[in-house]
Amino acid sequence: MKKVFLGLLLALNFVSFAQNNPKEVLFTIDDKPYYTDEFERVYKKNLDLVKDESQKDLNQYLELFVGYKLKVNKANKIGLQNNVQYQNELKSYRNQLSKNYTSDSKVTSALIKEGHDRLQQEIRASHILIMVDENASPEDTLIAYKQAVEIRNKAVAGQDFGKLAQEFSQDPSAKENLGDLGYFSSFRMVYAFENAAYNTPKGQISKPIRTRFGYHVIKVNDVRANRGEVAVAHIMLMSNKEGATPESIKNNINDIYKKIQQGESFEELAKQFSEDKSSSTKGGVLNRFGSGQLSSQEFEDVAFSLTKDNPISQPFQSQFGWHIVKLIDKFPVKGLEESKADLENKIAKDDRSRLITNSLTEKLRKKYKIKRDDKVYATVSKLVTNDFYEGKWETPENTKEYSTSTLFTLDKKSFPADQFLAFIKSQQKSGIATKPVSKLVDVLYAKYVDEQLNTYYNSNLEVEFPEFGAVVEEYRDGLLLFDLMEKEIWERSKTDTLGLKAFYETQKDKHKWKTRLDVTTASSTKQEVIKKALAMMKKGSSADAIKEKLNTKEVVNVMITEGLLEYDAPTLPKGTKAEVGFSEIIKQGDYYFVTNVKKVLPEANKSFEEAKGKIVNEYQQYLEQNWVNELRKEFQVKVNKDVFEKVKSKLAK
Repeated sequence: MKKVFLGLLLALNFVSFAQNNPKEVLFTIDDKPYYTDEFERVYKKNLDLVKDESQKDLNQYLELFVGYKLKVNKANKIGLQNNVQYQNELKSYRNQLSKNYTSDSKVTSALIKEGHDRLQQEIRASHILIMVDENASPEDTLIAYKQAVEIRNKAVAGQDFGKLAQEFSQDPSAKENLGDLGYFSSFRMVYAFENAAYNTPKGQISKPIRTRFGYHVIKVNDVRANRGEVAVAHIMLMSNKEGATPESIKNNINDIYKKIQQGESFEELAKQFSEDKSSSTKGGVLNRFGSGQLSSQEFEDVAFSLTKDNPISQPFQSQFGWHIVKLIDKFPVKGLEESKADLENKIAKDDRSRLITNSLTEKLRKKYKIKRDDKVYATVSKLVTNDFYEGKWETPENTKEYSTSTLFTLDKKSFPADQFLAFIKSQQKSGIATKPVSKLVDVLYAKYVDEQLNTYYNSNLEVEFPEFGAVVEEYRDGLLLFDLMEKEIWERSKTDTLGLKAFYETQKDKHKWKTRLDVTTASSTKQEVIKKALAMMKKGSSADAIKEKLNTKEVVNVMITEGLLEYDAPTLPKGTKAEVGFSEIIKQGDYYFVTNVKKVLPEANKSFEEAKGKIVNEYQQYLEQNWVNELRKEFQVKVNKDVFEKVKSKLAK
């Protein structure tokens, strides 16, 4: 309900602005000013959306606007803004709204398109890995790089890549798979590796590429169209089952296959015989998967080879055992628009998200002036020791000196040295291991400044972008207003039964039934059927009896409805008279109708229960108006009438 309330509030009142109009104080509430620019913006936005013409009247609209601000003032006065849940919700809303301002949309769009373009293809690649820590010294990094270059030269000269991988690669799996990674698409590998693979032509070998694991030499073996994803069920008999021979396992899987061919249920056979306990209880159903997501290429290839005309495979063997696979469904790669949200989510969790962050940070470095005190920095640097690498480094016991020493200024804000020291301590488990210590401090300083740049920028979005500030302000007020309305109006209207019934007594003459008909209506597209239905109705046959007689299992020839309806209800055939008895056959469009009016009820007041829905709504409005009147007594409202007249003249143009 809160989302609906806020959605309506924002959609109707508070969307997009960026106006540079001069503003004046339109009114005050207890001397707090409210300006013409906000009033004009809200009114213009509402003008084409409100259905109530009275709300388009500027005098009436000012009353509504002042009432809104009175409620917000009341919410603040009773401290609703201090509620932890409110603060968390506001923070969550602001974080969502800020995303358009705290990421580089051009970079994001480019990465989405790149990711989707790459998803159209699957690459089969082999690699040779020479491991080196991403924080390794330049000397160790150079040794690893030279080793990778030497191996690549051997491969380019014609030596077998698989044998080179088996001999030199430090990826443990290379001993078995000769470096072959199988097929993969975008978002399956770390971004740097993916880039190298997609930028290397089929049959070619990449230059050494650095990832957080070390240096890779990549050979692209094949490129094919992406097969998308597939959902299958399978029956598996394990190869290493104790007490069973390879021949007996093969015979058993063949017997199961024969039972499937005889028409027995695949799902029931999976439950009974499959030795994959994670799927057997579900009839063998596996989670849908794409190329390279399983540990068995044989299984993947068979699964993707199945079709609707040939949905069940013959028994086949993988490294895990014998399988029979049944196709459930295939899922092709989605289009760009359809997959945008999913791709953006993947990018946020992927290495490539750094490109977005780095792009914004680079812009912020140019936007804001940063001035470092080099003497303070030199003093701080000397405090950090090799204990950092073991996670044992502590900040100085007496940090008072550093709390008053400005390490750098960002724009006009000062950052004391003790905050940087605390940051250094917090980074001991971050994995940063740059050596020597002096370079480590430089790396941490750059990281700290970048974080403060982004934090400072984010905290000043309301100043940088007035339109953002206005939306956040309206969310803030809207959340407060929701909590206040729930407390003062909505809950009371639900629980104050006596007050609600008393209000009904003052309003009941406004809630009336028109003349109502207790009527049975039969309809059919066939005139001969409706004639038969009319004859049966005149003989007193029930609705069920008529439908049983005239309808079949295959065809519904007649529909019959019964109920108490107002004489002009749209569901009644046109021309239905408010008289007891049977009508003539009436034709409307393709349908023939006949009615039997059994009783006519004259106009009457609705009972409390019958009118309750509307009464509750009207009671809420009644309570709210009285409450606003009380607020006008509690708070002092002063309207600048001369300013308001100028606003009216301006908006009338």
